[in-house]
Amino acid sequence: MHSKLRSIGFIVLGAVAGVLVSLNFQAVAERAGRSALPIEELRAFTEVFGAIKTNYVEPVEDKKLITEAINGMLTGLDPHSAYLDAEAFKELQVGTQGQFGGLGIEVGMEDGFVKVISPIEDTPAFKAGIKPGDLIFKLDDTPVKGMSLNDAVKKMRGKPNTQITLTISRKGEGAPLVVTLTRAVIRVQSVKSKMIEPGYAWIRVSQFQEGTAESMVKHLEGLFKQGPVKGLVLDLRNDPGGLLHGAVAISSAFLPPKSLVVSTDGRAEDAKKKFFASADDYARRGDDVLKNLPAAVKTVPMVVLVNGGSASASEIVAGALQDHKRAKVIGTQTFGKGSVQTIMPLGNNTAIKLTTARYYTPGGRSIQALGITPDIMVEDPSDTATRVREADLQRHLENSLAKGEPPRAKPAPQVMPGEQKPVELGSKDDFQLSQAIAFLKGEPVKSQSPTVAQNKPETN
Repeated sequence: MHSKLRSIGFIVLGAVAGVLVSLNFQAVAERAGRSALPIEELRAFTEVFGAIKTNYVEPVEDKKLITEAINGMLTGLDPHSAYLDAEAFKELQVGTQGQFGGLGIEVGMEDGFVKVISPIEDTPAFKAGIKPGDLIFKLDDTPVKGMSLNDAVKKMRGKPNTQITLTISRKGEGAPLVVTLTRAVIRVQSVKSKMIEPGYAWIRVSQFQEGTAESMVKHLEGLFKQGPVKGLVLDLRNDPGGLLHGAVAISSAFLPPKSLVVSTDGRAEDAKKKFFASADDYARRGDDVLKNLPAAVKTVPMVVLVNGGSASASEIVAGALQDHKRAKVIGTQTFGKGSVQTIMPLGNNTAIKLTTARYYTPGGRSIQALGITPDIMVEDPSDTATRVREADLQRHLENSLAKGEPPRAKPAPQVMPGEQKPVELGSKDDFQLSQAIAFLKGEPVKSQSPTVAQNKPETN
């Protein structure tokens, strides 16, 4: 039996080496200065492979074993690296266009369960009251424990008008919550805007997609045609991020030409880049999508609104405008996702999503696991959910600068959970937005709603 396992092992060792070469891992290894593949470790892998093929209680296809091995390699690195099978790769490509079938939830993995990072506005999940921090531990009758994140996402997505039941654990609730949602075509309107009052404009970016910059230009043109704009609020709350070039374009709209927007640094040479406020760095099809911007956009007084749901690309924008002192950042601490994922196609319409770099603000700050600290802390009295941040995720990348990073502002006292219901962003009841407008007018800014402050229990 042992000799049979060894024979299988050596056959598979050659196959695995061939797979590694075909996936271009040999080139990566050479760039990293390694002269040879780790033969001993690969031999251990093939012995396990052979043992499963020979002794597992049921026959297992080679494709399944190799796929699960690739899955394990990637998910064991950090919360954002993943293997994308043909269906997941297609969904990713469709998702960046702003339309897909599903529930409308940004999720991660925590302790083997699906953890909600943020529901997307105007989607079935958002309307059903799904909250950041919710733990999904059952999808219909299938336990989530043991599923990969990709498998869980695949099960939540599906044809419009079909239903799925989520069983949720929520902090503060004594019993699990059971919510049945009807899948819909998720068309994310990435930009919204309106005049809050004469002279003061609000523009919201909910996600960075292919057409976000172009859409933002149209909205800004419409706002500035309504009369002189004295102040502008760029709302990035609950914006989970998206495409890097979209973040560069949005930042470039408000910064002087050629300003540094963000830099990335990784082990590979092509991961060491700097992105500037230039069409060369944000135009995807050769056209400068910002060419029709009203000139006053560059100088109008600005506030950027953020919260714990502002992640990745939205943190790049907030950090760039903050470092260049182009805008004041108001709100609460952001999510802290300061890593770059590169999609690497593998053939057969599959790919890997691999963390290849960290990104840094123009001032050299790493946001990874720290986030952006607002210049002025203003709590959201309606946001009583337990926020999940990058630093809470298992296997998150550490921030080597964390110990030396000085706090930029003193956090406001934490708001205790209450009976407040989430308010519509941009509405008259939006406390954080009202304080942003107050700042632009030169009026005092309140860190907490007076009603919440009065109801907050005292500590004895």
